[in-house]
Formats: sequence, C-alpha cells, structure tokens
Amino acid sequence: MALFARKRTREQAGNENPYWMSFSDMMSGMLIIFILVCIALLYQLTQMKDNYAANMEELSKSIRVRYDIIHEIQKELGQKNIEVYISDNDTVLRIPEGVLHFDTNRHEIKNEHKETAEEIGRALYEAIAKDDRWEHLETVFVEGHTDSKQARDNPRYNWDLSAMRAISLWQYWLENTDFGPRLRNFRNKDNKRLFSVSGYADSRPVEGSMPQSMRDDDLRRQRRIDIRFTTRQPTFLEYEKAGRALESPTSKP
Repeated sequence: MALFARKRTREQAGNENPYWMSFSDMMSGMLIIFILVCIALLYQLTQMKDNYAANMEELSKSIRVRYDIIHEIQKELGQKNIEVYISDNDTVLRIPEGVLHFDTNRHEIKNEHKETAEEIGRALYEAIAKDDRWEHLETVFVEGHTDSKQARDNPRYNWDLSAMRAISLWQYWLENTDFGPRLRNFRNKDNKRLFSVSGYADSRPVEGSMPQSMRDDDLRRQRRIDIRFTTRQPTFLEYEKAGRALESPTSKP
C-alpha cells in the first residue's frame, strides 16, 4: 500500500507540474509584454513632449520676431518724424489720424499724406522681409477705424468708410510703390496671402477712450489705421497628426 501511495503521489506531481509550469510561463510572457508596452508608451509620451516643446519654442520665437518687427518699424518711422504707436500687447502698429488724415466722409489718400503713406509701407516691407521674418507670421491685417458719429443716412456707411480707407492705403502701396507687388506676394506657411484688409467702423474703440463720446479728442483717437500682426500657432489637428505619426512610424508627416 505504501508503495502504491508513493507511486500515486509521483503521478499526481507529474500531472500537476506541467500545468503550473505552463501558467508560470504565461505569466512571464504577459509581464514581458506589459514591460514592452510601458516602454513603447513612455517613448511615445517622450516624443510627444519633445514635439510640444518644439512647437512652443516655435511659437515663442514667432512672438519675439513680431515684437522686433513692430518696434523696428516704429523706430524707423520715428527717425523720419512719423509718429506711430504700439498697442494691444505689442501686436498692433497704430497710425493715428494726425499722421494719415482723411477728409470727412472720404477715403482717398490725400496728396499731402502720400509720401507718409509710402514711408509707412516701406518700413513695413523692410521689417518683415528682413531675414525672411514673414515666415513667422500668420496674417498682417490693415484695419480701418472710424469714430462713432454716424456718417450720412446709411447705417452701414461707417463700416464701408472704414474698409475703404484701409483699402485705399493698401492699393496705394500696390499701385504706387516699388515694394507693393512684393507685399502682395507674401504668403504664410499655409500658402495663403499674408496681408488682409478690413474695416471695423467704431466697433473696436481705443482702450481708455469713450467710444460713444462726442468729445473731439475721443473722436479723433478712434479715427485711425491699425496694422495688426498675428503669429502662426500650432493647432489641435497638428498635435493629433503628430500623434498619428508616432503610432505609425512609417506614415508620412
């Protein structure tokens, strides 16, 4: 009986050991897979962090370039006794009415201001063309603004007037200067025209002023041309595209 019992015990052990060995191998394999997945995920997160850091560095550089452009234009014009202002956190170059004056209800560039208009455009062109700085910009808006006094009987007239004044300045650069065609040909990284023209009537008053005031100084501050510089910023779709490229290393960016 003792011999039979020992034999049975050895048979049970022999039957049980293969099962436990197989289970152990399976757990070891799963652990290896888990470690590999963790390594791959860590690598992916590292790459995404690097891409994010690169995009933030590009954005930071674009902001610095915009700052340099605006301040160089102001300095260049100041040396020619053309006083322009910088506003909106170093994003807007403001041309006040005293520098570029339009007659009441008129949008044409006056003869006595044509030389000033050309100097402004030339300083603008040289600043953005220097070292291909235009590549860091998304759009340059030439914006017309009027005061809050209703012109004529057309409720839309101030909107039309502000837009036409901005268009007149833009067209003057294109048609009467040697740098105008080059301004028109500038394109951003999305291959869209860099310059755009718009009018806002009195909908964007100067900070600190009273837009509905009829005081002469408040009205005068509203009448202006703004040149607004925007920089290109990474979009969510670009981040998503970068993530897909990491998931498929063979895919094209």
